[in-house]
Amino acid sequence: MRNLFTSKNIRNVVIGLVAAGLVFLAVSGYLTPIFSFSLSPVISGQSWLAQRYLAVRDFLTSPREMATLRQENQELRDEVSQLQGEIVALQENLSQAQILYTLLDFARSNPEHEYVAATVIGRDISPYMQYMIIDKGSNDGIQYGMPVVTQQGLVGRIDAVIANAARIRLISDANSYVNVRLQNADVEAQIHGSITGEIVLDMVPQSANVSVGEVLLTSGLGGTYPPNIFVGQVITMQSKQNTLFQSGSVQAMVDFSSVNAVLVITNFDVVDITPLVP
Repeated sequence: MRNLFTSKNIRNVVIGLVAAGLVFLAVSGYLTPIFSFSLSPVISGQSWLAQRYLAVRDFLTSPREMATLRQENQELRDEVSQLQGEIVALQENLSQAQILYTLLDFARSNPEHEYVAATVIGRDISPYMQYMIIDKGSNDGIQYGMPVVTQQGLVGRIDAVIANAARIRLISDANSYVNVRLQNADVEAQIHGSITGEIVLDMVPQSANVSVGEVLLTSGLGGTYPPNIFVGQVITMQSKQNTLFQSGSVQAMVDFSSVNAVLVITNFDVVDITPLVP
């Protein structure tokens, strides 16, 4: 028994010393290469399994995530399109409000006339005629021959009317004639349109000193337009020998291509003096 006990004690002591030595070697770092070498296959196997697991998971979940992303992307596109439409509508309303405010301000500053505001809903595309179509007609008190203006100046006159719309013959039309007064030269003359849309100044006395930039206003003669409405400015003048009158070209105050709204003067009575002209 004593020998057996002694053998057990010796074994335990040896095991303890070996364990202590192993701990000492591990703490000292001498066993690190051995551990790395022995654990490397295990770590590689775990890494391989992890990569395969992630690949399988992505394969199974990717279609569902892609469908979700596509749906969210489409929803965002629809929302952006809706917002863009609302922005365009707001800008259009703001622009229309600014135009109407400007026309209202013009009407207030010229209280001698009564007006009906109208929106331009069409333009004549023919190169030989200069017309606009508005959304007011005989139901709104519009009649043939009524003058049409904007805050900038003279547009033309009503040429044809139906119940809910009317046509404006512009002053640039070849069949349009307006009696005018040159503001600084203080002489009377006449303008007329052309098939190209150019406005021609005629019947200017040779004695008149007309300079480029001269402002033209309606004279009120002829009974077709009230007086003192801005018409345009002289851009060229020419005088030929042995002629009674000078002629030139005029830039209209109104840019007809950008007009969106107009004022129709409803209290001006057009007088046809043609039967009185010899």
